[in-house]
Amino acid sequence: MSNRIPARLARPLALAGLCLFSLVAAHGQAPALVLPSAPPSASPLPLLPLPEPAPVYELGAGDQITVSVVDEPAFGEKPYRLDQNGLVKMPLLEDRIPAAGLTTEQLEKEISSRLKAYIKAPQVTVTVVEFHSQPVSVMGAVRAPGTVQLAGRRTLVEVLSLAGGLADDAGRTVKVVRRSQYGPIPLPSAVVVQPGDYSVAEVGIKEIMDATNPAANIVICPQDVISVARAEMIFVVGSVARAGGFELRAGAGISVLQAMALAGGPDKTAAVKKAQILRIPLGGGARTEIPINIPKILAGKAGDVPLQPTDILYIPSSTSKKVLGRVTDIAAATAGLLVYRLP
Repeated sequence: MSNRIPARLARPLALAGLCLFSLVAAHGQAPALVLPSAPPSASPLPLLPLPEPAPVYELGAGDQITVSVVDEPAFGEKPYRLDQNGLVKMPLLEDRIPAAGLTTEQLEKEISSRLKAYIKAPQVTVTVVEFHSQPVSVMGAVRAPGTVQLAGRRTLVEVLSLAGGLADDAGRTVKVVRRSQYGPIPLPSAVVVQPGDYSVAEVGIKEIMDATNPAANIVICPQDVISVARAEMIFVVGSVARAGGFELRAGAGISVLQAMALAGGPDKTAAVKKAQILRIPLGGGARTEIPINIPKILAGKAGDVPLQPTDILYIPSSTSKKVLGRVTDIAAATAGLLVYRLP
């Protein structure tokens, strides 16, 4: 196709060009060349956080595994345990395999490589059936205190969940103690215990449970010791509107009248003149009974009595035929009570 301008259009275009340059000469400047503006550049898409890597478990001493090899009955379903040095003995192989520190996939490749002298293209599958090499101790106010085995990457919240979750009397902090071989605890509150064998840190339970501070939900290392503090509490039982345990604020006390208010006050049958405080002595031992006459306190004829942590304020009933006559009966009545946390 020709790019030549037709003759009938050439003359009008030439005249138009002459007119344009005449205008330029008259004004003494060249016309600005106006280019179409480039479209505004699109703002870059926000980068999404990468997903957490899947938990990778490294085998260790005491772990128990099963090994299956296609078309090789010598392995069967028998479990094999890594000895204290992290070695494991396999059928057909003379030497023990150093399995500690390997993942199951890495151990599969190692066993397969060694079996090639006996089996053509061996297909090996390794499965962990018991975890024993990465213990974590969880103590204090959890529902199932004891030893938890890590099976890969686990956070503080996940380990607390493995221990049954927080108990009703859990306090407001959790302490983590870590051996120095795993590095310092990555928290601002962490301190190194001299001579440097351990680091210790405290975490607020609310900030990790409410996810207000995700950085506090640290990854737990083998042999960490996790201790959940128990809340300081007093109990109000008997003829009250709302029997239960009431958490004490840190550094704040509570009196008999304040405790009665928290418990909703006495009910219609309460014998408030015969109230008692059941208190554990400082040296320990059986609870002692302290008689309290609440009407006299209300009338200003007796001073309000401060309660101590673990005190039980007992309000007997004036109409009940069954009276909790023994201290042990009253103390047992606190079991299973609701726990109320002050804001």
